[in-house]
Amino acid sequence: MSTFDDRENAFENKFAHDAEMQFRAEARRNKLLGLWAAGLMGKSGEDALSYAKEVVAADFEEAGDEDVYRKVSGDLGSLADEATIRAQMKALMTEAKAQLMEES
Repeated sequence: MSTFDDRENAFENKFAHDAEMQFRAEARRNKLLGLWAAGLMGKSGEDALSYAKEVVAADFEEAGDEDVYRKVSGDLGSLADEATIRAQMKALMTEAKAQLMEES
């Protein structure tokens, strides 16, 4: 195998790893967001976990974060405005990435 092939394989492996880590971080963020929103709605325990799973599942409707935002925003109604939800999404993405780094 040539050096070029080795480099190509290394780049492909890194791309695959990065894509998997991004997927895992988004799923973790969505779960954390669901738990946060559940708390605002007065849910706890199994109800909160169930709602968090609904938020994670909502992410499979379309590419990007808008499907998750719409789910949470629609469910929260007047409990949180757009800026608050989007800020929480951003903060929880940072937290989700940190949690995944700790696990590695």
